[in-house]
Amino acid sequence: MPEIRTIAAKPILSVRDLHVSFGRGSEAKEVVHGVSFDLGVGEVLAIVGESGSGKSVTALSTNRLIDYAGGRIAGGTIELTRADGSITDIGTADTRELTRIRGAEIGVIFQEPMTSLNPVLTIGSQIEEAFQLHRGLTGRQAKAAAREALERVRIPDAGRRLAATPDQLSGGMLQRVMIAMALACNPRLLIADEPTTALDVTVQAQIMALLAELRRETGMSMIFISHDIGLVAGIADRVMVMQDGRAVEQGELSQILDRPQHPYTKHLLHAVPHFSGGSAARTDGTRAQADEKPEAAKPTPPKPTLRVDDLVVRYPMKSGWLGRPFGAVHAVDGVGFDLMAGETLAIVG
Repeated sequence: MPEIRTIAAKPILSVRDLHVSFGRGSEAKEVVHGVSFDLGVGEVLAIVGESGSGKSVTALSTNRLIDYAGGRIAGGTIELTRADGSITDIGTADTRELTRIRGAEIGVIFQEPMTSLNPVLTIGSQIEEAFQLHRGLTGRQAKAAAREALERVRIPDAGRRLAATPDQLSGGMLQRVMIAMALACNPRLLIADEPTTALDVTVQAQIMALLAELRRETGMSMIFISHDIGLVAGIADRVMVMQDGRAVEQGELSQILDRPQHPYTKHLLHAVPHFSGGSAARTDGTRAQADEKPEAAKPTPPKPTLRVDDLVVRYPMKSGWLGRPFGAVHAVDGVGFDLMAGETLAIVG
């Protein structure tokens, strides 16, 4: 596959000595302390760290959305290179200028789609708003553009989904809707604020693959925020590790993964599960000790603490005033497993 990065000499985003505070006057508390980084055109920067490290505050300061959460830029510069080549300092831009930038040049995917989407408005009306605001589309044109946006993120039967409300879609579908809204006006920079946090591992993999595919198609730059350094390994070009509001280490992905320098980075990497031949490569010695026992010394396997054989679960579907059943939902069909004493069984899907 050809190289997809087209990083120019002039970065699309340049952040220098960023300080962000919450509160006013003597009550102000600084939570981001002198963070600096550059983001090249077509590049993906992953900002990783544990909860409260300042990664989301840093990213959401780049389009001043932090203003609506009670924060403020206390120092530093955030320079955005616009599509026409001009440079805008986000930190000093007025409200009118920020409105033109948000959505059109910087898109955002938030963590929780159920709290980010309006529960009483249809999916279509919420996507159409972006086209109305930034591209002046109305009526059928806006609706057609909204349908195309859903098709772009691989939502099946997109025309029918436009009339649905958020409670009628699954978590994976809602996250795709958020991506569609963020990409509606083809922004040159996308901020993905832990977009897979609330999803199960299967849907998480689908969303990550979708973001990588959309990035290849559009050539956009991306800031990907996550607490899981293992998750970003398949999408990031560079990584910035944050702890207590400071960037403790940053560099190329291979450098961070293979030659971490800071103890906190090493701690994050140590927390990523590693597998060898389908088995977890543990570091506490438990598995190694068990494997070293000679075959003859192993005791006879005990009986399982829990045994499930051919489990079937049905939920009846009822209709009408009398609630007469007309079918059933097959929730579980023919499941079986044994659970031994002291054993942990993981059920994934």
